Amino acid sequence: MFKHVFLTGPPGVGKTTLVQKACEALVSSGVTVEGFYTEEVREGGRRVGFDVVTLSGERGHLSRIRDGAGASHHGRREYTVGQYVVDLPSFENLALPLFRNLGSAGGSRKVFVIDEIGKMELFSQPFIQAVRQTLDGSCCTVLGTIPVPKGKPLGLVEEVRGRRDVKVFTVSKENRNSILQDILTTLQERLKAST
Repeated sequence: MFKHVFLTGPPGVGKTTLVQKACEALVSSGVTVEGFYTEEVREGGRRVGFDVVTLSGERGHLSRIRDGAGASHHGRREYTVGQYVVDLPSFENLALPLFRNLGSAGGSRKVFVIDEIGKMELFSQPFIQAVRQTLDGSCCTVLGTIPVPKGKPLGLVEEVRGRRDVKVFTVSKENRNSILQDILTTLQERLKAST
């Protein structure tokens, strides 16, 4: 029996959209859903960065395109992925409290959304620890997304992919409209078993 469900697939294939649709279906069936997803930020049709958005609607910067100055901000170390500068304090201030509040309510009929465990998020050691504790704990079922392996393996991503209690669905343009029911069925079986 799988305890957690993760979606993987190329960027832009629709993983976050599927997570959002799954959340809507779960909430309408009475399941408590918490967590966050990552959203593109566009200005004038051009992607300028990513925000972290909690399921309760709070937003914070995850990353923005470098402003060209190239100077590190106030002597802090700068974390970059491609042209994006990761706003680690903003990400941690929004995401980490969600993990801390997990054990407090809702029992085992709770789904916690982590969209995504990717390069930008993995600059945060407290985030990595929180994800591991949540996957190992019994307070909830995780619905998350991980990137397709390319280049150097990302430690935590490979850890998640290799866990026996994780079911990984690969999302493609061909299956993204039909896979939602499989994802929900897997989650609901888990939720029924844990009550």
